[in-house]
Amino acid sequence: MQVNPYLFFNGNCAAALKFYQKVLGAKIEAILPYSTGPADMPVPPEWKDKVLHASILIDGEVIMASDASPGDFHQPQGFAVALQVDDPADAERRFKALAEGGSIKMAFGKTFFSRGFGMCIDQFGTPWMVNCPMED
Repeated sequence: MQVNPYLFFNGNCAAALKFYQKVLGAKIEAILPYSTGPADMPVPPEWKDKVLHASILIDGEVIMASDASPGDFHQPQGFAVALQVDDPADAERRFKALAEGGSIKMAFGKTFFSRGFGMCIDQFGTPWMVNCPMED
């Protein structure tokens, strides 16, 4: 069994995936537009180029995503995508890149449980936690 986050966006999924590719080194594995769905799928014409389903890899971990159907998007709440980064400088760099254009909920810094930890919401509304664990 495999458990993967599935992120929904409000029409800007493709832009979010390109952003994750740039700031996290994500590899875009697949992007299927709504236009590839069945002809009888109820999608407005302006939504045909939006993302029906996508899959990316971040350091070998899969995250899936799509643009929510028109009118079905809800702002994410009650979760965060957590990144574990071994190098404190790299963790802080990734945190700052994710937070750019978004909002910081907890500034990145050393904590009692990590060499660096921060929480932010990116410019697309996705909550993130970036953690650099204590050395073993």
